[in-house]
Amino acid sequence: MRILGIESSCDETAAAIVDIDDGVLSVKTSVISSQMKLHEQYGGVVPEVAARRHLLNVIPVLDETLAALPDTSGKDIDLIAVTRGPGLMTSLSVGVQTAEMLGLMWGKPVVGVNHLEGHILSPFIGHDIYPPRQEDFPMVVLTVSGGHSLLVLMKKIGEYEVLGTTIDDAAGDAFDKVAKMIGLPYPGGPHIDRLAKTGNPKAFDFPRPFMQHSHYDFSFSGLKTAVKYAIRDLHVEKLSAQQQADIAASFQRAVVDVLAKKTMRAVSAVGAKTILLAGGVGANEELRERLQEEGRNVVTLKLFSSIAATPVTMRP
Repeated sequence: MRILGIESSCDETAAAIVDIDDGVLSVKTSVISSQMKLHEQYGGVVPEVAARRHLLNVIPVLDETLAALPDTSGKDIDLIAVTRGPGLMTSLSVGVQTAEMLGLMWGKPVVGVNHLEGHILSPFIGHDIYPPRQEDFPMVVLTVSGGHSLLVLMKKIGEYEVLGTTIDDAAGDAFDKVAKMIGLPYPGGPHIDRLAKTGNPKAFDFPRPFMQHSHYDFSFSGLKTAVKYAIRDLHVEKLSAQQQADIAASFQRAVVDVLAKKTMRAVSAVGAKTILLAGGVGANEELRERLQEEGRNVVTLKLFSSIAATPVTMRP
């Protein structure tokens, strides 16, 4: 089966062609048009601006995706998959309407994909673990992105139980907002990750929201406020380079402590054999290292991440 995937849930217009051969997934081509530079001036994604740029980008992205495989045209596509939500409504509508149009033109079925389930299953791409073996289950999936912090028990493909979710601000949003507070550009996550390496993670005693609670829900709004007050209490017009680094390191340590603690508690509670890490914040080096380190204490535990899987083509 050859599938054309279309994604427009936030500020990136993306398309990919995925082949399924004897149950093995392989990404044949993948193209992303990023709006990062466009939204950097606003310090975050502006929904209406994002939707208008999707309208301009979606056809060129699709053209480039299909052109990468000269022997592939609409008649060779067996199914069209498109992100149907959650996400920005105006952005999602561009992808969905484009997919429906192509489905009518080519006479192909269109399947709406849940954005978060896409995250959950993305670690399987780029690793020789699909389809997973029965002994790899149950799996605990930590999905952390700009809009979501989600902990899921996966009993098998397609059978999920939400253990914990975001009750206010997601981890990725917290990274972006704190980065802005200390004078770093958007998106904040990668910049904080790099800067934290030169900082002291014990310089500021930031709170670890809900870390000791028995439930698995996440809350990062209070942590953002704590950072704001810590900066205020320094009584400086502009943070020094070392103050920036110390705040970045201390904030990142607080977030990672919460994410890792809750994930490993869930692993123990359900007897998980595998951890899957997905979402943009999953690229954070400290988080990945922590889960790898703590996962070694579980005899059969494996950690698979969606990051650094199949290379993609980036276009302006």
